Amino acid sequence: MMIVNRRANLSRGAALAAASLLGGLVALGGVALIGDLGGGTTTVVQTAPAPSAATQVAHDTGLDVREIYARAAPGVVQITSTDNSVQETPNLSPLNEPQPPSQQALGSGFVIDKAGHIVTNYHVIEGADTIEVSFSNQDTLRATLVGTDPSTDLAVLRVETSSRGLTPLGLGNSGLVRVGDPVVAIGNPFGLARTTTAGIVSAVQERTITAPNGYPIDHVIQTDAQINSGNSGGPLLNDRAEVIGVNSQIAPAEGSSGNVGIGFAVPSNTVKEVVAQLVATGRVDRAYLGIGGATVNSELARVFRLPVDAGVLVEVVGDATAAARAGLKAGTRSTVVAGESYTLGGDLIVAVAGKRVASLEELRDVLADHKPGQTVKLRIYRGNREQTLDVTLGQQPAR
Repeated sequence: MMIVNRRANLSRGAALAAASLLGGLVALGGVALIGDLGGGTTTVVQTAPAPSAATQVAHDTGLDVREIYARAAPGVVQITSTDNSVQETPNLSPLNEPQPPSQQALGSGFVIDKAGHIVTNYHVIEGADTIEVSFSNQDTLRATLVGTDPSTDLAVLRVETSSRGLTPLGLGNSGLVRVGDPVVAIGNPFGLARTTTAGIVSAVQERTITAPNGYPIDHVIQTDAQINSGNSGGPLLNDRAEVIGVNSQIAPAEGSSGNVGIGFAVPSNTVKEVVAQLVATGRVDRAYLGIGGATVNSELARVFRLPVDAGVLVEVVGDATAAARAGLKAGTRSTVVAGESYTLGGDLIVAVAGKRVASLEELRDVLADHKPGQTVKLRIYRGNREQTLDVTLGQQPAR
């Protein structure tokens, strides 16, 4: 499947910074939970220490698939979410009154600490009334919701059980992942508990998928390890049995919903940041600029006769957004270059908070380092004139 890494025009009032979207992706599980966290146990997310230079260069000294499975499989769980609101063929109650049946969905997850916290995909538990978690020792426990982040398709659950029965998996550094690295996926495809598959990292650059609420998830890891429906929320592990990603989506062949060797995992560095906030507060607050735009490279800059050879071209400014309040100007006229449509005449963003931005992805990365309500300086070009605008960032909308 072709990956289009440019941008998607978003409607006014809805855009953070338009995303590079991958069409046709299939989420690997499905339904969501409503609940709350009980108790006050302190959580420490297991994070693997940064490897030394020696361990970074020598993959042949890593664990084999059998060893990775032996270490990690006890920490992988099967998640069954139940939605009682779905109405298909109704059951009859003792009073012969139609009763809507419940619908179940299966997914995967993994333990991250001895307090009983479990990471999975948001789409696995979206809309669910109840969630049950099954462990490798066959124990099945009711889970409560700690928090969800639809913008990264992540959720944190919690189970009440003895810490002795939990096997937390450590989160590795996804920033060290390279194409060709060996990886192992463990999950529950089609309900087949704790199935393992192996492959390599197929790509790490310019891979962006779409979250359930429509926002882009950047820096995702592409792999050819076989993952299918039911693998959602399960770990993608490196050859040190560290979690480097959460398996989330596949790109199926036309007319098929099965795996063709193109799967995507939310990177562990994103997981670390999101999980820490979810455990602490139950939510993730994101800064929001409110534009739709296009990445400008040197070739486009030459064609459009722009004053610099890299940046983000502002095509749309959302109504009542931070960008609108700061006076950012949207594009006014459309043109087509190499089959792609662009809207010209708007501002060109080249730096935010003192950091140069050469793409939409870089712009989102910089904004992710800030909180709603913070004021940052935006360096732009309006025509050939360089300007600096003060922007007080807003709160990212739910969708």
